[in-house]
Amino acid sequence: MGAAPAALHLWIRLGPRDGWFTREAVEALLGTAYTMSPVSNRVGARLTGAALPRASGVQAAELPSEGVVLGAVQVPANGQPLIFLADHPTTGGYPVIGVVDDVSPLAQAAPGTTVRFHGSER
Repeated sequence: MGAAPAALHLWIRLGPRDGWFTREAVEALLGTAYTMSPVSNRVGARLTGAALPRASGVQAAELPSEGVVLGAVQVPANGQPLIFLADHPTTGGYPVIGVVDDVSPLAQAAPGTTVRFHGSER
């Protein structure tokens, strides 16, 4: 059996919908490790780990579809982050908690790879 994949460290800029999440959710995103799911593909890297709960008042709120960019970290109702990759859709209907600065290492990562986020001020 091969060695475990090395951990990826990704820089993320929070927003535009980070206000839809609890302070604890943002802390979890930046402070815990996630694992790349085997159901990831060219559309997006699905991560498993600490769920990112929405703030009260927006828990059941609907978000109209809005444009998304490469590296957008969308959080569906299950609270598990999804990072959009090369073949991502042009619009999405879940809140985007942040945008990853460089998805190239993530696009090459194998399922089971540990992923950690770090806040970016760049």
